[in-house]
Formats: sequence, C-alpha cells, structure tokens
Amino acid sequence: MTTVPIKRPRFQKGEARSAVAVHGLLIVFAIIAILPILVVVMNSFKTTMGIFGAPFALPDAETFNLGGYLNVFTRGNFAVNYLNSITVTVVTIALTIVLATAAAWALVEYKVRITPLVTGLFIIGIMLPIRLGTVPIIKMMVATGLIDTLAALVLVYTAMQLPLAIALMMTYFRSVPGELKEAARMDGAGEFRTLGIALPLVRPGIAAVASITMLPVWNDLWFPLILAPSKANQTVTLGVQQFVGQFQSDYPALLAALTLGALPLIILFTVFSRQFIQGLSAGYGK
Repeated sequence: MTTVPIKRPRFQKGEARSAVAVHGLLIVFAIIAILPILVVVMNSFKTTMGIFGAPFALPDAETFNLGGYLNVFTRGNFAVNYLNSITVTVVTIALTIVLATAAAWALVEYKVRITPLVTGLFIIGIMLPIRLGTVPIIKMMVATGLIDTLAALVLVYTAMQLPLAIALMMTYFRSVPGELKEAARMDGAGEFRTLGIALPLVRPGIAAVASITMLPVWNDLWFPLILAPSKANQTVTLGVQQFVGQFQSDYPALLAALTLGALPLIILFTVFSRQFIQGLSAGYGK
C-alpha cells in the first residue's frame, strides 16, 4: 500500500510579504490603542510628582501611591456614580433591544405603503446627531418634569440608539427563512409566537445591538451634564469632572476614576469580543 504525499499550498513571496506587512500594521495599531490605557493605569498608582516627573515609568517605592483610589471612594461619591451609570446603561440596552426588535420585525414582515418612508426616516436618524436637538430636548424634559432624572437619560439614549439598532436588526430578520415563518403561521402561531420562533436565529444581532449601545451610553458626558447634573444623578463620566478644578486638580484621583470607569467596558469587550465582531460584521455584510 502506497501513501500519496499531501501537497501543501505554497505561498508566493509577494503574498508572504503582504501578510507580514498587514500583521505588522495591526500590531502597530494595537500598540497605539493600548499604550494610552496602560499609561493611565500606571499613573493612577502614582503620586502627582511621580505622574509629572516620569509619566511613562512604572511606579516605584518613591512614586507608588493608592491615595487616588482612596479619594475616589471617600471624596468622589463614586459608588453612586457607578450605580447610576449601570442603571442607565442596562435599562437603555433593554429598551433598545425590545423596541428595535419589534420595529425591525414589523418593517420586514408587513409590506405597507409607508414602510419605505419609515425605513428611510430611521436611516436619516443614523446620520443626524441627536445633539443638534439639545434645546428642544431640554424644553421637553422640563415640560414633562423629567429634568435632572435618570429617566431623562434613558429616554434620550434609547432614541439616540434606535435608528442604528433597527437597521441592524432588519438585516438579520431578512435572513430568517420565510418557510420557517410560514410554517409557524400555518400551525396557528400568532405574530408574537412567530417572532419568538425567529428570535434564536437573530441572537448575534441582539448581541451586536447590546454592544454598540453600551459604549456610547456609558461614555457620554454631554447629556448627563445638561439633563442630570445633580450629585445624586451623576454618572461616572460626570463624576470624574469633580477632580479637575480651575485652581487645583487631583490627578491621581482623576486617573483612578478613569481607570475604574473604563474597567467594565474593558472586561465586557474582552469576554464578548468574538460575539461582538461576529454579530456586527455579519449584520453589515448581509
């Protein structure tokens, strides 16, 4: 019995050089993205003199200091800020997923005359920044009694994220086999039951919507500053500003607050990075 050797594909020199160049560029971009984060984290464990004396050096026996983290929790009301940010972000993600899923299902399944018009309005909403309507939003919140509440932030953020979320979910619902939906309806399933049958097939889209909603909501400073500025309703991004003053700034506490504020996002994107990339790329590629 003779064995036939397996021929492995050989890469040409040009392809190998291109691959090396691409990987080299990716490594450079990764370093550029990660280096500022490492600098912030390192300097959060230093004294003010250590930060300005050697910002790129690791903390040593002379510069190591945990006073910044102590000031964050003792002087900074950071626990309340953290809870507010988590509450606003989680509620916004839940509302965005529910409303975007329902709207996308209706726009895909029900072919009526105004469907293209409504879809076009959502596409326009992606291109128009919501900050252009800041003054009307403030007037609306004052008229409804929602100014300086977390509910105002949730409503604004949900409206801000819905256009992109709906467009993304529509691409996933279009990929659901029509035979599956027709079979469910023929078996007597109502629309909600049919939607429930289709939901497992669009879970990557739901994960992508949650990911793209979380980041801008958690990091936003503009709307917490104008819609919920009181100390009881401050979010993490707004609470960080109290360590920066006109005449004196607590830089160790500022960097410690920035590190703690970015920690949830770093953990979530590290754990769910594969699902996020797959869901987002598949949604845009459909």
